[in-house]
Amino acid sequence: MTQKYYLGVDVGSASVRAGIFNAKGQRLSFAVEEIDQYHPKTNFVEQSSSNIWKKVCVATRTAIAESGVPTENICSLGFDATCSLVACDERGIGVSVSQDGEPDRDVIMWMDHRASDEAEKINATGHHALRYVGGEVSVEMQLPKVLWLRKNFPDRYERIWRFFDLADYLVWRATGVDAASVCTLTCKWNYLSHENKMPSDLLDLIGLRDLLPKIPPRVMQLGEAAGRVSADAAKQLGLPEQVVVASGVIDAHAGGIALIGGDPEGGLALISGTSNCHMVVSAEPVMVPGVWGPYLNAMLPNWWLSEGGQSAAGALVDWTVSQCGFWPELLQQAKERDTHPFSLLNDWVKDLQKVDQYPTRDLHVLGDHHGNRSPRANPNARGLVSGLTLETGPDFLARMYLATLQAVAYGTRHIVDEMTAAGHEISKVYICGGATKNPVWLQEYANITGRDIQLAAEEDMVTLGAAILGAVAAERFPSIHAACTALVRPGKRIQCDPQTRAFHDAKYEVYLKLYDEREHHKEIMGQWA
Repeated sequence: MTQKYYLGVDVGSASVRAGIFNAKGQRLSFAVEEIDQYHPKTNFVEQSSSNIWKKVCVATRTAIAESGVPTENICSLGFDATCSLVACDERGIGVSVSQDGEPDRDVIMWMDHRASDEAEKINATGHHALRYVGGEVSVEMQLPKVLWLRKNFPDRYERIWRFFDLADYLVWRATGVDAASVCTLTCKWNYLSHENKMPSDLLDLIGLRDLLPKIPPRVMQLGEAAGRVSADAAKQLGLPEQVVVASGVIDAHAGGIALIGGDPEGGLALISGTSNCHMVVSAEPVMVPGVWGPYLNAMLPNWWLSEGGQSAAGALVDWTVSQCGFWPELLQQAKERDTHPFSLLNDWVKDLQKVDQYPTRDLHVLGDHHGNRSPRANPNARGLVSGLTLETGPDFLARMYLATLQAVAYGTRHIVDEMTAAGHEISKVYICGGATKNPVWLQEYANITGRDIQLAAEEDMVTLGAAILGAVAAERFPSIHAACTALVRPGKRIQCDPQTRAFHDAKYEVYLKLYDEREHHKEIMGQWA
């Protein structure tokens, strides 16, 4: 039989990644293309769908060329993407979401927080649908953003033919099929998948009843075939027209599929990147305050998904170290030694630990710099640092870096604690994404959560997750479970060190109290808000 190959395309916050996988789940090639981001003002983050599609095509063609695989042997294509909002008119041309009317900026990114007032308006309804997003809609979801556009630019809103989640937009560009994934619609649009409907009465309450004709009319299940690559898209992507395209999926959820799709029981999938997502599934719905969901069928068929998250994870670490005065010197030293800056930072952390086993004993970070997605569901939360001294140089940079890694891990522990208190059983933690390249961070995750960390053999599980859905859509496997069992291989395991438990218990207590302190500060200064 002719060998068949699966193409996965992952559109993250800053880049497009395309990978070709064989029937054993081995990645034969991988191509990365950077995409543009625009930050016109605080809390506004925009992109261009035409720029994203262009880079998708470049990355796909590059991956195909580097794989050496005959294009006629590529049988499927799966897309995943960030849960960003795309607006286009009836000709398929983007409608600007920019305050300045920049025509090419037709995407409001997931991390954009412009619609906080609109989120509060939706939450004030107390509608029963909010029970299925942890009690409150997030400013990162789509209804607040759509409501913001309708209020601020009603003329543009009227011109918009279709609002797409980015993954669904990519499927539409590739096939011409006007449909939404059960994943995107349920997780980001308040679609009630267990009732197979949008909450139209909620839309009435917030003045968005006219939204329904502006979202795709067809809802596709994960692993369902949307269609085949159109003639025009085939030319742009460098693919034959017979390639089957799967329904879209959110990027974190693609990683969750690959991580726990073969063995869902008791597993937490942590997808690490600019932000963090924490995925756990259950046979019955589990309500967790401040945690999105439960969503039926949104990641794995016939399972309820609960999704925790941290709005800044990798982004917080990058921001923290770049603010330190010694950062330029670190970059220079890393360049001279031909090593990655974070590898050198990890060496400096180890040097600190030779002198003091717990170098962050008196330095504490609350990592809510971009709000707290879970479990506090407070987009207006702020970060905090306690214990600063006049220390400078490499020791201070290493200490701040380690304290920030720990802060993100404490945020994860807080989410896990709330999930387990609500009834979830979490015995295993699986991680994919940026943190897997950082052994110091992985060990902190293990020690702080008190659970071993399981990695996968594949370095890019999100792209593999997209490819898995394509393989199922092309009927190469009878189910997502079967595809995951065949295509996912386990990797290294990081064991938690029980000797650090008492230290981290104490430091975690400080972490939780920092939030209360920050809220107290806000209360004191409230009259000047």
